[in-house]
Amino acid sequence: MSDSPDRGGTTVPRRRGRWRWGGRHARLAGGLTGVVLAIALTGIALSTWRASTDDAETAGSPVPAAWARPVVDADALGQHSGVRITRVAVTGGGGLVDLRFTVVDPELANSLHDEDTPPAVVDEQTGLVVHELLMNHSHTGAYKTGVTYYLVFENPGNWIHRGGRVSVLLGKAQVEHVAVR
Repeated sequence: MSDSPDRGGTTVPRRRGRWRWGGRHARLAGGLTGVVLAIALTGIALSTWRASTDDAETAGSPVPAAWARPVVDADALGQHSGVRITRVAVTGGGGLVDLRFTVVDPELANSLHDEDTPPAVVDEQTGLVVHELLMNHSHTGAYKTGVTYYLVFENPGNWIHRGGRVSVLLGKAQVEHVAVR
C-alpha cells in the first residue's frame, strides 16, 4: 500500500484491490442493467405480439381478424374499392412504405378513407399491420378517373422489406400476395 496525504497533512494508507462504487463503476453497472432490462422487455413484447398474430395465421389469412376484409384478386379490387394497385415499395431507407394506386371508379374510391375501413398494408410473413400514414396525410377532394394517387405509411422497425409479400387493404376489400419493390 502506498500512502497519500489527506487534507490535514497526515498520511493515510490507500487500499488497493477494492472497487469503489462511485463514478465510472456505478454508471457502467447502471448502463448494463438498463440494457438487460430493455432486452427482456423487448423479448416479452415480441412474444406477446407473436402470440396475438397466431390467430390470424391459423385462420389461413395473413391479416389479423380485426382488420380482415373480403379477399379479392388485383383485377377485382377496382369493382370493390374503385382503384387498381400500381406499386408497393419500401422507401426512405426502409422506414416508409409507398403505396400507389390508380382510380378506376371515383365513387367507389371515396371509401378508401372511411374510418371503419382505413387503408393498411399487412406483412404476410409476420402479420404486422402498417397503417399509420406519414404525417397523417390522406387525400382530400374528389378522386379523378385515371389519376394515380399515393399513400405513404410509416414502416416501424423496417418490418416490411423489398422482396417481401404484403396484403393491401383498400376500402372494402383486400388483395393478398402483393410483391414489395
